[in-house]
Amino acid sequence: MLKKFIVNKDYHNSRFDRWFKKNINHVPQSFIEKLIRKKQVKVNKKKIKTSYRLQVDDIIEIHGLKDINSYANKEKKIYKPTLKEIKKYSSFVIDDNKDFIVINKPSGIPVQSGTKSFKNIIDLLRDSSIFGNGKPYIVHRLDKETSGIMLIAKNREYAQLLTSLFRLRKIHKTYLAICYGEVNKNIKLLKDNLILYDNKKKIIQKAISYIKIIKTNGKYSFLELKPVTGRKHQLRKQLLNIGNPIVGDNKYFLNKSKRQYKKLMLHASSIKFMINDKRFNFLAKYEKSFEEFLKKI
Repeated sequence: MLKKFIVNKDYHNSRFDRWFKKNINHVPQSFIEKLIRKKQVKVNKKKIKTSYRLQVDDIIEIHGLKDINSYANKEKKIYKPTLKEIKKYSSFVIDDNKDFIVINKPSGIPVQSGTKSFKNIIDLLRDSSIFGNGKPYIVHRLDKETSGIMLIAKNREYAQLLTSLFRLRKIHKTYLAICYGEVNKNIKLLKDNLILYDNKKKIIQKAISYIKIIKTNGKYSFLELKPVTGRKHQLRKQLLNIGNPIVGDNKYFLNKSKRQYKKLMLHASSIKFMINDKRFNFLAKYEKSFEEFLKKI
């Protein structure tokens, strides 16, 4: 059975594979490529690549949509939150306007579902009244273990705008962290070449963060951190590099610091930016567990 879709302005200049994952099914890239090879998917009656940039009024044709969804849903679990969960997580909203929301994400829950994570923020918020008939758009991420402030767009236009502001480093975030040891007071700036691997390919990324010691007792240090770049696990890696891993970090740790505390003491406390000469500045209070550990030390 053939199903047709007409591209609207929200997806102008978007990659086809991203449109497919948002509107049809969030399937692996290889699955979309297979559909194209088998000519089950065409745009304007032509075979396209997954990277094709859609234009307004493009006509997308998909053959066997029911079978596609049936196969895809067998490959993944769908998380459906309860009304109690939706109400609970909706209470974490700091600000809500027509274009985006600001939330204080609790630690221990991922932003999106993954191979090791089922329950997630996006599915919890998607079914709430916050987005009406729309849906949430992720514009940046926080680690599962990290708590704190997050922006989530309500429409494609603001998703693109906020993503661009992050890419241009026009959105400024501040983190609070409790780490092991006494941080050298002469260190004001962290500059590292962080290494990651993508399909066994080694990638080196420059990482820059400002660091300020709020208080230290020799055994622990309470820090304010302002990342300039936005690398994966940036602050966690950088603090490990100077010998002061974050308390509760079971991925980036020194042997003596492993599993001494179950929660990661890293919190995104504030975010600020400008849109059309209007200033936005949001604050997020750290969790009770963070506060209790801080008082304890």
